[in-house]
Amino acid sequence: SGLEFHSIMVNRNGKTILEGWWHPFRKEYVHALYSLSKSFTSTAIGMLYDEGRLSVQNRVISFFPDKLPASVSDNLASMRIYDLLTMHTGHEEDTMGRIWPSPDGDWVKAFLSLEVPRKPGTHFLYNTGATYMLSAIVQKLSGQKLIDFLRPRLFEPLGFKGFDWEEDPRGINVGGYGLRVRTQDILHFGQLYLQKGQWKGKQLLSADWIEEATSKQVDSQDNDGDWGQGYGYQFWRCKPGCYRGDGAHGQYCIVVPDKNAVIAITSETRDMGASMQLVWDHILPAMKGADEKPVEGASYAKLRQISAQLSLPIDAGPAESPLASQLNGKTFFFKDNPFKAEKASFTFQADECEVVFVENGKQIRLKSGLNRWITADNKKEGNTLFSIPGRTPMPTKISSYCHWEGENALVMKLKYVENVHHDIFTFTFADQEMKLSFDNSLSYRSEQGEERPDLWAEMR
Repeated sequence: SGLEFHSIMVNRNGKTILEGWWHPFRKEYVHALYSLSKSFTSTAIGMLYDEGRLSVQNRVISFFPDKLPASVSDNLASMRIYDLLTMHTGHEEDTMGRIWPSPDGDWVKAFLSLEVPRKPGTHFLYNTGATYMLSAIVQKLSGQKLIDFLRPRLFEPLGFKGFDWEEDPRGINVGGYGLRVRTQDILHFGQLYLQKGQWKGKQLLSADWIEEATSKQVDSQDNDGDWGQGYGYQFWRCKPGCYRGDGAHGQYCIVVPDKNAVIAITSETRDMGASMQLVWDHILPAMKGADEKPVEGASYAKLRQISAQLSLPIDAGPAESPLASQLNGKTFFFKDNPFKAEKASFTFQADECEVVFVENGKQIRLKSGLNRWITADNKKEGNTLFSIPGRTPMPTKISSYCHWEGENALVMKLKYVENVHHDIFTFTFADQEMKLSFDNSLSYRSEQGEERPDLWAEMR
């Protein structure tokens, strides 16, 4: 397909019939969900509703009397939880970009201070800031962060492991993105919804809420595609008559009631429509009838064999260069740079290369296989390893491979296996100097392309 998938799991009739992870991704790794996080936030609101602690008709301002602007407009005053859930807040742009830079870190106050040009409930606009406010309401009512509220009610009963969720500067989970879970956790979440909230004999979420949350509550985008079939409570309706939670770059939890099936996918793609179309064209048509007999036979055995050997392609290049022996053990000292990078040293042995960076006084070791993935102890912590300015990624394991390009350029690919994206570092050597260039997989979204400048260093 030309699309980059990281994992897939499929449940049919309550049983897992397909699972696979594209190496270097692994079953035990969590994966960033982006906006698929929204469906989990909606679930917390549903649980508070089931507990009788809120109504979707509650006014948003009623939860934050100490955060209101001096003058509350009629539109702000009329905004309900329902409007947050259905992306009908009355704003004309996603509010997230307006609230996260707030100087005092008070995103709730920043949201409530924004103009609301339209009457809430009349205009669909996809708005991650609205989901953040749902998270803030959960914390206000329960006294717990969203992640801690869901821990005993959802995450632990469904067997989630290793999950985490980004927070704002005031310690409120961001809600609309930032949750990381394993692929099997996404699958279990979808299975809970397919089973109308029942899990191992317990009703974790009411069937009535699930029916409301996953039904078309409002019109969405004005087209006939998969984003134009209507929107529920942080769930999208789909063309084949099913529903989904989804996140940027291809994170999916697809629930197909008439096939009694759930599909969980993680990926990094620029064309989410194309990746979903593969599901509609190939996976759903293969689910014939309601036969609950175990899948068996030679063709299924072949499918299982293929799914166990999945791997991301490697752009292989020369594994050797005469320069490697000259660089072995050598250190390059960086000139002034915005990352406070101080130096980098190289060690080549057998089929791998290790680069040791010192950045802002901290040593960072990065092992990279020559034309093979290495994960080892590679890890990125927050704003280390030449992070793009303005972004503070969650800590992540790194898988990396490298190859030579010509005799004087070492190209190293870093896949952030818990955070979706990847970097390419290119080290170009000439005489006693080194140039380090960057290319991030998100650079296509910026008009100027890659935002980070080239760095220069010299051997001493």
